[in-house]
Amino acid sequence: MNSESDVLMKEYIKMMTDMIVLCATLALSLSFWMISITISSYYALLVGFVLTMANYSFFSALLAFFITSTKLTRWGGAHKRKLDAEYKEGGQRNWIQVFCNGGVPTELALLYMIEVGPGEMPIDFSRQYTASWMCLSLLGALACSCGDTWASEVGPVLSQSKPRLITTWKEVPAGTNGGVTTVGLVASFLGGLVVGGAYFATQLLLVNDLDLVNPQWPIVVYGGVAGLVGSLLDSFLGAHMQYSGYDASIGKVVNYQSATTRRICGKPILDNNAVNLFSSVLVALILPGLAWGMWPR
Repeated sequence: MNSESDVLMKEYIKMMTDMIVLCATLALSLSFWMISITISSYYALLVGFVLTMANYSFFSALLAFFITSTKLTRWGGAHKRKLDAEYKEGGQRNWIQVFCNGGVPTELALLYMIEVGPGEMPIDFSRQYTASWMCLSLLGALACSCGDTWASEVGPVLSQSKPRLITTWKEVPAGTNGGVTTVGLVASFLGGLVVGGAYFATQLLLVNDLDLVNPQWPIVVYGGVAGLVGSLLDSFLGAHMQYSGYDASIGKVVNYQSATTRRICGKPILDNNAVNLFSSVLVALILPGLAWGMWPR
């Protein structure tokens, strides 16, 4: 009788322990989730505040990126859910994603305020070389992020053909890191064009005597090129440094290795956020120098 009571007592204790652990795990997960949302919200506000303080053109470019990317991320959710194993409804960004997309522009905006102070300024390499370089660098980083987002969100929904791996040009399943489509590349150019257009429109409204400096319309073209180049760089890095495999158990492309996964390309070195960060850094460093050599005088 005592042995039966002991067994029941042990089972009861085990059940209560499991419930306590489950409740603690749920509470801890909820806490981390709330902290992540709070941090991402405050960090996004910080990025917007710094860019607005530096230059209204910076803020309008950021706003164009944020609004269009948010809308496109939510668009075509049912179709994207079939292709992407990590698709999340609503398109919310955590603080890491906000940092990878907004960290470079924020730092450049701070450097801009140190160099020339807050305020609008036209792109004029002959008079303000360093400041013009930083303006185009910041615009390029935002256009790169926007172009890559447009390509990732529009391509899978509208493209009628399979993506091709940028390194080999072989057909790969939709969702493969490094896969590109014609629709996606056009979308990346248009995404950068929208960011550049927002920047240029703000210049027209707020900068005086634009007719006395170098032409400013190339800003729009520069944004489109930055979006396209950024998307291509993102795809190239993704094809090499992000693992892509086809998981037969769920019928989707995944970023992890398992017994049911067949490797498509890449190595598990970087995740998507890191690839986005590296792409924006490269665009911010390289494109302003090319623009300086080609800018009409």
